[in-house]
Amino acid sequence: MKFETEYIEKLAKIIADNELTEISLEDGEQAITIRKDLPEVVTAGVPLPPAAPVAAAAPAPAAAPSAPAVAAEEEKKGKAIVSPMVGTFYSKPSPDADQFVKVGDTISAGDTVCIIEAMKMMNQIESEFDGKITEICVSDGDPVEYGQPLMYVE
Repeated sequence: MKFETEYIEKLAKIIADNELTEISLEDGEQAITIRKDLPEVVTAGVPLPPAAPVAAAAPAPAAAPSAPAVAAEEEKKGKAIVSPMVGTFYSKPSPDADQFVKVGDTISAGDTVCIIEAMKMMNQIESEFDGKITEICVSDGDPVEYGQPLMYVE
């Protein structure tokens, strides 16, 4: 597959029309990632870098929470594990399996805490730190946005 300009423009239109934030494709040695600009998200008082701009895609309107409100909320609940992408949250590997984690569970860095399905791909989300789950913010099957807190760890 050759990534031609017309094909790239169609992908950008799909992003804009379907309120997606990112599309990534690979074909052999070729790869392309198209991202929509997003407002800056503040996590634990440290701003995350904004996504790279996309040609022909309008940014999604979203209200970013104020830094003091987010910092106070996170101090109370612990560190946030945030969604690295737009998709659907799944708390267990299959419908008949147990949840990856529950409130009160102790986890280690690298432990799988959930799955985010994006574009028919199941992406395992791993914890970046050790601690105890204090809150799970989304329910199984809920849609999630980039940067949205999924759970808090103390």
